[in-house]
Amino acid sequence: MSLKDSIKSNPSLKKLVHWLLVPSGEARPRLWVQWLVNPFIHKRGSGSKVRRRTRMDVLPFNRFELGKNSTIEDFCTINNGVGDVLIGEHSLIGMGNVVIGPVTIGNNVIMAQNIVISALNHEYRDVNLPIHAQPILTAQVVVEDDCWIAANAVITSGVTIGKHSVIAAGAVVTKSIPPYSVAVGNPARVIKKYDFETKDWVRV
Repeated sequence: MSLKDSIKSNPSLKKLVHWLLVPSGEARPRLWVQWLVNPFIHKRGSGSKVRRRTRMDVLPFNRFELGKNSTIEDFCTINNGVGDVLIGEHSLIGMGNVVIGPVTIGNNVIMAQNIVISALNHEYRDVNLPIHAQPILTAQVVVEDDCWIAANAVITSGVTIGKHSVIAAGAVVTKSIPPYSVAVGNPARVIKKYDFETKDWVRV
């Protein structure tokens, strides 16, 4: 059994290790983890940038990857506490974005400002327990290559945004969007698709 599996299978040991990595009741890792562990575990491509005012709630027990020439702008929050956060090459995570894993963002993706992508949900159905005491649910979010996500959009858990799609400003995406589509509204709906025969964007 690996060390990781041994820790996971022992609740007391798991709790201790978690406390050593993250202060109780917080999501941000301890400074020693940020300085002495994460730089040697997580992958950063050449030319990639994480701006100084970004909050990196990134822990060593899940993956974080930032591809070459990709940038995470100021005032973002990146959290891999409940799942990997993988960002491809030549992608831009604009100012004030929140990304909570498990999330995979492809290559050449443009994300504008104040976007929330969260693969995490809280269970709520047991009315005898406060919501914070109920299980956390996760479902992978995928933003495929060449997409543009406009300002103030929200992408919820379990959603895939297909290749070269556009999500309009303020859209709330609760269902997957097919490739080569334009989606708007709350909940988001597809209003255009690219027609490869006519080589034009067509209203649907």
